[in-house]
Amino acid sequence: MAADQLVNADDLEAPLISPAASYHDEHRSRIRRSTSNTTSQVALIGSNLCPIESLDYELIENDFLKQDWRSRGPGHIVQYVILKWTLCFLVGVLSGAVGFFNNLAVENIAGVKFVITSNMMLTRKFGWAFGVFAGTNFVLLMFASMITTFISPAAAGSGIPEVKAYLNGVDAPDIFSLKTFFVKVVGCIAAVSSSLCVGKAGPMIHTSACIASILGQGGSRKYKLTCKWLRYFKNDRDRRDLVTCGSGAGVAAAFRAPVGGVLFALECVSSWWRSALLWRAFFTTAVVVVILRALIDICNSGKCGLFGKGGLIMFDVTSADVTYHLIDLPPVLVLGVIGGILGSFYNFLLQKVLRVYNLINEKGHVCKLLLAASVSIFTSCCLFGLPWLASCKPCPAGLSEACPSIGRSGNFKKFQCAPDHYNDLASLFFNTNDDAIRNLYSAGTDNVFQKSSVFLFFIASYFLGIISYGLAVPSGLFVPVILTGATYGRLVGMLMGSHSTLNHGLFAVLGSASLLGGSMRMTVSVCVIILELTNNLLLLPLVMLVLLISKTVADVFNADVYDLLVKLKGLPYLEAHAEPYMRQLTVGDVVGGPLQIFNGVEKVSNIVHVLKTTGHHGFPVVDEPPFSSSPVLFGLILRAHLLVLLKKKTFLHACTLVSIDVSKQFSAEDFAKRGSGKHENIEGIDLTAEEMDMFVDLHPYTNTSPYTVVETMSLAKALILFREVGLRHLLVIPKSSSRAPVVGILTRHDFMPEHILGTHPFLLQSRWKTIRLGKSNLIELFSGLC
Repeated sequence: MAADQLVNADDLEAPLISPAASYHDEHRSRIRRSTSNTTSQVALIGSNLCPIESLDYELIENDFLKQDWRSRGPGHIVQYVILKWTLCFLVGVLSGAVGFFNNLAVENIAGVKFVITSNMMLTRKFGWAFGVFAGTNFVLLMFASMITTFISPAAAGSGIPEVKAYLNGVDAPDIFSLKTFFVKVVGCIAAVSSSLCVGKAGPMIHTSACIASILGQGGSRKYKLTCKWLRYFKNDRDRRDLVTCGSGAGVAAAFRAPVGGVLFALECVSSWWRSALLWRAFFTTAVVVVILRALIDICNSGKCGLFGKGGLIMFDVTSADVTYHLIDLPPVLVLGVIGGILGSFYNFLLQKVLRVYNLINEKGHVCKLLLAASVSIFTSCCLFGLPWLASCKPCPAGLSEACPSIGRSGNFKKFQCAPDHYNDLASLFFNTNDDAIRNLYSAGTDNVFQKSSVFLFFIASYFLGIISYGLAVPSGLFVPVILTGATYGRLVGMLMGSHSTLNHGLFAVLGSASLLGGSMRMTVSVCVIILELTNNLLLLPLVMLVLLISKTVADVFNADVYDLLVKLKGLPYLEAHAEPYMRQLTVGDVVGGPLQIFNGVEKVSNIVHVLKTTGHHGFPVVDEPPFSSSPVLFGLILRAHLLVLLKKKTFLHACTLVSIDVSKQFSAEDFAKRGSGKHENIEGIDLTAEEMDMFVDLHPYTNTSPYTVVETMSLAKALILFREVGLRHLLVIPKSSSRAPVVGILTRHDFMPEHILGTHPFLLQSRWKTIRLGKSNLIELFSGLC
């Protein structure tokens, strides 16, 4: 099953820190398991603690399903292939439409708010202007917080850690439900429009994953919205692939970056990848950008309101001819190094703040709402108050846009200034995040902003982004990090002055890349997203260089932000590598008990008792005389399949093998996997005393070819097998044939370092630790070299 936390894992080929042979012999007896597997199986999903389960990507091979497969002809295969591509097309269409709707709603709601506030500022009604501004922000954020808290807590946050965990094999209630989808869309629009320093890219990724999951669930039996075609997708493997395509579509919808979306799914969220999935993901993201392009053309004709052209329009970074020379490399190197330091410090502070927020959110709904209200008021005070610290500047001559810009977004906000003057700090604060980024990226604006204003905006956006994430609202980190990085980059460009030939807009782009690399540690996907976002391929060498440097520097200090969030939420994420100390253990050392085993023909009362008294989801089936000459492992049967058998009540009066064709009693749809987070329970099945004394032949429904490992296999080797195949259960069989046919079952929880180190604490003395920069580390390193 699942565990409650993730810790850093290291490469399987890392040097093994082996204790001395005598030490190993001395403690060998202590290696054997002494405690049962009791770690909590809950995690923080959104803003609420929820039970979690593992997904099962293994192909079930039993007599019943084999018979069903043999009955399928070439037409069924064609239907299956058509269905996969059709669902990818629908995911792309719906993701593009939702992404466009989100941007249009945010631009218009926030735009109207800024226009009303600016009009009051023009009439010198500063108090009323602040009241309208802060009040509107407060109402929008409280609305988002209330619908998230009371309707769908799973919609809180960006959703990327939950998507990443799901694609790793972890399921939780409501992460992809219909109500989560609606709350994510509406709540994100309200939260971003409230001027909270959050983005809509992360929620858009979760939203697209919701669309993919809902489509992949094959309709609804409850509302009779299903058909035979959709039965092919009622398994975890196909839903996993579709959700992977959905996550890439979310990035494409947020940034109009189709290739970046595919690479994001590959680099950041997916745990399994293959060439066929690459094609479908690329097709899905291509559909997204086609839909966005068509909808944007409608807006360009003036049919989307006053502010319909914002958000998705590509940023005009620099002139078409970008040139750079050898003299520009030192500033780029500085950008990368400082970006790595700032990104890792951003992750450090965010982790500390989220721990505090979790303690507050645990106290109940009222505390969640009070926390959101406090952050809203503080943010409004900062956004309205800080521009008063900036001095007014006269409008430059020969501009292509109005100065000051009144009643719309732009680089020149009048705020409290005299006619023909503008407040450069207000031009950043009194805009949506997209428009602020556009202002910082704009070419030919080297003299528009003052150093003090850019520095003040950098400090404010850096810390506001940290305290804004973690509230009970849909919120993302992508856009705030891009905005903060753009500010930091422009500031570095202004400080460099004549020491670089690069303009300040280009420095802003490189600053965004460096902070993204330092915080999120994505390289290839971020590089392509930045290039597609700015529509300028000439930036490629510089963006690659700054990303590589910032990621390398940041890796010295801590993990990437999404790994930290996965760990903080307690999601049992399996890394692709095993910790070296796992090679000191065998699978027999960690497998937990007691083991529940069913006979090939089992009494109904025994099945009901085991299902009611345990939470296990897989049970070994062992044949004993008279059905075999000696005890032998027949296979593995799932709890869900046992519930189907009990619900159908196809029982036998005697302990004998079934003699009728089971395909006449069941269909493949009866054993199809239900949607994410939906499960049957034993309490809903009523059985009479007479039925409890009857028997069930489990042979036709048992997976006769489960994955097994011998008890002497190293735990590190078993982990690689477990993760690469995507297993939920891994049977451990004995080395000797004279013992019972099965020793135990390994589940996801048994590979969690917390469980292993808790069961075998002596391993802490030899545990491999990731090297982090510190005084003691440096002293130890240099003393070892001398």
